[in-house]
Amino acid sequence: MHIAPLSPDDPSELGGYELLGRIGHGGMGQVYLGESPGGEPAAVKVIKPSVVDSATRQRFAQEVEILKTVWGARIAALLDADSEADPPWLATEYVEGLDLSRHVGTHGPLPALLTASLGATLAEALATVHKQGLLHRDLKPANVLLGPNGPKIIDFGLAVFAESSASLTAPNTVVGTPSCMPPEQAKGEKPLTPAVDVYALGAVLLFAASGHPPYRADNIQVLFHQVIDPTTAPDLSGAPDELVPLLATMLAHRTQDRPALDDVVQQCRALIEAQGLKVAQARRRLTSYTAAQAHLLDELLAVPRGNSLPSASSDVAAVPVDIANVSGSTSPGNQQPTAPDPSSQRSPDQRPTSPGHTSGAPLTDASRDAAVDEEGVQGQAAGQVLARPRVHGSSGQRSLLHSAQARITAQRLREAYAADAPF
Repeated sequence: MHIAPLSPDDPSELGGYELLGRIGHGGMGQVYLGESPGGEPAAVKVIKPSVVDSATRQRFAQEVEILKTVWGARIAALLDADSEADPPWLATEYVEGLDLSRHVGTHGPLPALLTASLGATLAEALATVHKQGLLHRDLKPANVLLGPNGPKIIDFGLAVFAESSASLTAPNTVVGTPSCMPPEQAKGEKPLTPAVDVYALGAVLLFAASGHPPYRADNIQVLFHQVIDPTTAPDLSGAPDELVPLLATMLAHRTQDRPALDDVVQQCRALIEAQGLKVAQARRRLTSYTAAQAHLLDELLAVPRGNSLPSASSDVAAVPVDIANVSGSTSPGNQQPTAPDPSSQRSPDQRPTSPGHTSGAPLTDASRDAAVDEEGVQGQAAGQVLARPRVHGSSGQRSLLHSAQARITAQRLREAYAADAPF
């Protein structure tokens, strides 16, 4: 994950949140690491002033209202927002952890046991969302954060109230992630049902277990054709045999052939218990396996003035698609990370280490990569990648940096970065 200091044109504060650095960006907006006056970390999502119009502001306001409505232990929470501000902004819970897309791209697919644990957790979380009368509509690997306390779902920017045919998108326009999108959503059918999230969860679990989505194509028109064609079966290659029956039903073309989320939970439980474990034990193994020590903010703030700084990344995980304007060009949003050599993969009981970290020692901090939401914003609103700033004292113990010192260091970084920045 690449992290950039604030540019000279970035605000230093929004809505009372002090901004410490950039953790994602896209065509429609920017996501910053923020800190409340009381020291609470947050991901602050801002719409660029150049693209703020009535429609954008209305969609942003809808996202805020939905985030106020949705809740749950596995849902990253809204902290504060102002859709009427100039520019509009919202702040969401900070989650220390890689997103699933980045984790699989770095460490390879998850073992079957851990994929089943992930499935039980996310299915239960989505069931809670559905009980609140909402649909996520854009579940994908980049919208699943593997935090220190377990997985969390983020980015409800495309969420809608179930059984609602209302939409802020133009006719013949489909917004979402094609590689995880069910046929009915790809065809623009309305209203959508909870089965749309069951399909997307199946795509997420397939990616977790195999490293690839149900359909793959360089040309986005071909990809959409594969998704909506009932004669083209999803590619389940690479998935463990014990998971294939469940994944096949979750990715069924017809909505009525997909299982309910409660059934998904039960089937995942059965797979876990067949290996002699309880669900809670599998969850702990999943969390231990995906936790990663990074201290990325430590490294960023520790760069001496004048030294080179890490460059910002614009990796794209998914791209909004306007069906009425689809061209024959390739879509970078559909390129999946390449899994490493299987010989380098860890077992479920091995925890990832970082340079300078002894294998087997406790790991608490994690990092996550940014992704693109429905407005093209890379970097999810629900908590992100940077560990809290720490310094090593003479005793060797870690202690929190005073906020004033963090501000001073961040300002020096901005000055050094600005000297070489292309803007």
